[in-house]
Amino acid sequence: MKVADVFPSNYIKADDLQGREVPVVIADAKIEKLGNDQKLILYFQHKDKGMVCNKTNANRIAYLYGEDTDGWLGRPIILCSEFVEFQGRTVKGLRIKPPANGAASPAAPASPPRPAPISNRAHTEIDPPPVDDIPF
Repeated sequence: MKVADVFPSNYIKADDLQGREVPVVIADAKIEKLGNDQKLILYFQHKDKGMVCNKTNANRIAYLYGEDTDGWLGRPIILCSEFVEFQGRTVKGLRIKPPANGAASPAAPASPPRPAPISNRAHTEIDPPPVDDIPF
């Protein structure tokens, strides 16, 4: 039995990716209280868990889609893991990359209009297919 099975997390961790790059589409960006801090949490289409978005990942998405998180909704990214330094140790960290299909380009000064809520939107060309065998 794994400890992670006994105490599941509500948030994606690097190990959840199982060493793979996972295409996702941002469905929502919210500020939520975690412990004593307020954190930016991203949610994705077809995924149950959210991702705690650190400054590095937020800056990468802002480079692609603009500073306003409302402009990120409906936009594709790739989730991956990289080795990072944390408290003096090397660990796997969750990172984002731009989509390989060229759907993303450096952000223009103005953000695009906010898309309709996911439940009311039809599948679009930039939506990657769900990756059903990644359990998050």
